[in-house]
Amino acid sequence: MEAGRLSCSRQRQVLFLFLFWGVYLAVSGFGRYSVTEETQKGSFVVNLAKDLGIGYPELLARGARVVSDDDKHHLLLDSQTGDLLTNDKLDREKLCGPREPCMLYFQILMDNPFQIYRAELRVRDVNDHSPLFRDKETALKILENTAEGTAFRLERAQDSDGGLNGIQNYTINLNSFFHIKISDSDEGIIYPELVLDRALDREKQQELSLTLTALDGGSPPRSGTTTIRVVILDVNDNAPHFSQAIYETQAPENSLVGSLIAKVSAEDADFGINADISYSFFDASEDILTTFYINPFSGEIVLRVLLDYELVKSYKINIQAIDGGGLSARCTVLVEVLDTNDNPPELIISSLSNYVAENSPETVLAVFRIKDADSGENGKTVCFIQDHLPFLLKPSMENFYILMTEGALDRESQAEYNITITVTDMGTPRLKTEHNITVRVSDVNDNAPAFTQTAYTLRVRENNSPALHIGSVSATDRDAGANAQVTYSLLPPHDPHVPLASLVSVNPDNGHLFALRSLDYEALRAFEFRVGAADRGSPPLSSQALVRVLVEDANDNAPFVLHPLQNASAPCTELVPRAAEAGYLVTKVVAVDGDAGQNAWLSYQLLKATEPGLFGVWAHNGEVRTARPLSERDAAKQRLVVQVKDNGEPPLSASVTLHVLLVDGFSQPYLPAPEAEAADAGPADPLTVYLVVALASVSSLFLFSVLVFVAVRLCRRGGAASVGRRPVPEGHFPGPLVDVSGTGTLSQSYQYEVCLTGGTGTNEFKFLKPILPNIQAQNPGRNSDENPTFRNSFGFNFQ
Repeated sequence: MEAGRLSCSRQRQVLFLFLFWGVYLAVSGFGRYSVTEETQKGSFVVNLAKDLGIGYPELLARGARVVSDDDKHHLLLDSQTGDLLTNDKLDREKLCGPREPCMLYFQILMDNPFQIYRAELRVRDVNDHSPLFRDKETALKILENTAEGTAFRLERAQDSDGGLNGIQNYTINLNSFFHIKISDSDEGIIYPELVLDRALDREKQQELSLTLTALDGGSPPRSGTTTIRVVILDVNDNAPHFSQAIYETQAPENSLVGSLIAKVSAEDADFGINADISYSFFDASEDILTTFYINPFSGEIVLRVLLDYELVKSYKINIQAIDGGGLSARCTVLVEVLDTNDNPPELIISSLSNYVAENSPETVLAVFRIKDADSGENGKTVCFIQDHLPFLLKPSMENFYILMTEGALDRESQAEYNITITVTDMGTPRLKTEHNITVRVSDVNDNAPAFTQTAYTLRVRENNSPALHIGSVSATDRDAGANAQVTYSLLPPHDPHVPLASLVSVNPDNGHLFALRSLDYEALRAFEFRVGAADRGSPPLSSQALVRVLVEDANDNAPFVLHPLQNASAPCTELVPRAAEAGYLVTKVVAVDGDAGQNAWLSYQLLKATEPGLFGVWAHNGEVRTARPLSERDAAKQRLVVQVKDNGEPPLSASVTLHVLLVDGFSQPYLPAPEAEAADAGPADPLTVYLVVALASVSSLFLFSVLVFVAVRLCRRGGAASVGRRPVPEGHFPGPLVDVSGTGTLSQSYQYEVCLTGGTGTNEFKFLKPILPNIQAQNPGRNSDENPTFRNSFGFNFQ
């Protein structure tokens, strides 16, 4: 029948509106369906899509499912067609016993929105059982003086079928003494009674054999038979009499086997054997015979098996008392089974989801039903979950509950929840059932990678090998799976002129940084760039960190001598008067180093000398001085080799050759300096060439100024001498002394003698020769550690 239609007397419609996160839950009325018992599995019952008035796609999309009250899946919903089918072969007798009609109650659950349809299935009976008498033969003792018309009630047959298929009539074979009368009980059950038509005479016939037939109402009808053996007795005019017609008693369902349930008692006024009474069950079902036992002599009824209130709530026992003469009496014992709290609550899951995405709004995780087989307070239940969990347990109707999230969850705070659903009844003692549900929070890409440092400082020594690992950056992501897989990359530099792509690279998987080419401290001392870290989520999230690379200096530049300049031209010869004392400044070696720090700290030492011990070199400033007074035995030509060495590891060095000419005063004819020894010259560094050109330009300008100044002074002196003094003899003439302030590479002022040589044909011009007769006297406070400094325009310190 159409869902939602009830009989006129009970027609009503109930609508419950629950607002759970905007989901509408509704419950419809009964849908009534029927099926014939013994129908094969998979038989068609109804098409739910048509019966509920919704399309099949909607029925499928809403996840329709069938839930039975008895938790037995008698019905199956075909997800392909929307048909409701039988899930097994239904046996009405096993499902309902004698109860008619046989109804199976179930619910149809649908989601989105959540909706419950209550329905019932009637199992129609078929005539598949024949009437059956408990005994194949029954002895009936009748006194010979029994009056005509006396009725004797017989035990009825049992038929598992119900309704019209149940027992409808009893017949007996044709005879001259008895006929069958059908009687109805207050329970609607018919009983056969044997009615005496004619007086009996034991002397003529002691017993009769009758065939009793039970017929059901099936088509065709089925039948069952039993033999009634009628024994004719002598007269026994007093039948037993019970003290009560109905005995009422109660028995808890937890009563022990062998417990006394009730005791019946009957009396007989006769004497002797006619007064001996025996007790027995009369017209008892198989259930009563297996559950109870009656003592035939005492009338005590005891328990043979344990009672179960959930199966049978009460028993009606018919007791018969028969005396020795065959007379009988009957009474009824009503046993009420009392419920005890012996069944814990049951929790039946209808739908369950163990995963929920983080940051999701309120989400339904489970729909379940609570069931307790007990009754009264023993069947009332309370359902709850643990406190301090971000979940809600909301009751619905029909003992349904909904477990849902209270709000958005954060996987990074907690990725898994263990929820214990506890159901407790209200009985004494209270019984409870616990059901554990594990809910896992699936990850959403809501966390960007985070670097361990906002800025990294890396150091790499220059002249490194290409593809050298110079350091690493590291970023972590609090997400999981692909959302936590970090990929590293170089970000475009702020300065487009920085060739970042040719300097460094980053391993995208682990953040290792590599120098792509050899770095030169003198060309690039530091550079910085940014590294990005992006996860593989959708959409991806990223962050960045600053990386600063400091290039450390290596001792890869040998010292370069600026003065005296070593080139292919004739070497410059230094003139030293033989009258010079110890400590006389001969010249100063000036050198530079392209490195930095201690790699640029220079020291000077004398490697070779024509006269060992005659000259010395100050280690810190490169000044070449006489170590002792000169003597006539000292050779006029002295050759010195000075080494300049830096403080690197390993140290690098350069050497310079000096030619010193010892003269007796500056009037001594100039002797050409010996040819300098050829030295191996390597290719000049471009920077050194630039420095040399710049220094040569400055020195040329300075020398040109000095020459002009000296020429003017000589012209003036020559004119004055020709007028007022004697003529100038030929030969070498000492010139005037030129005072040069110590603003250059020397630390103090020196006087230089300028002279011209004559008589040799060379007319060589000599200048800038210091004359320090006693340098120690002129500079009493000077020591060998003095280290004058000269800084050129390129930023190098000249020691």
